[in-house]
Amino acid sequence: MDVLTFRDYCLSLPMTEETTPFDETTLVYKIGGKMYACADMVDFDRIAVKCDPDRAIMLRERYPEVTTAPHFNKRHWNGLRTDGDLPDAFLREQIRDSYMLVLRQSVTPRALREELLACVERLGLPE
Repeated sequence: MDVLTFRDYCLSLPMTEETTPFDETTLVYKIGGKMYACADMVDFDRIAVKCDPDRAIMLRERYPEVTTAPHFNKRHWNGLRTDGDLPDAFLREQIRDSYMLVLRQSVTPRALREELLACVERLGLPE
């Protein structure tokens, strides 16, 4: 996956916001104001995504290209290498899972979360 494919995929997820809050080269993608993915657009060798803690451990044990995400909570965030053997479909699945995890667990207030979930259900998620 290259940075343009990453960007296009994140922006294809309903109600996604693209920001650069850390510096001029770090792309951050949010749903309901909460971050679900980020990557450096110049040194695009890793994507950070949020993950269920138990699943995060399982993925790290199974795939050498999945590690903790530098500068993020090691329990809740995985780093996915984009220059290894992980297929694009796997990377898209992890981004999509992160998006849904953040939407279901982190977006507040509840009314906003329910509105966004209804929109996602209506529009569906891209593969």
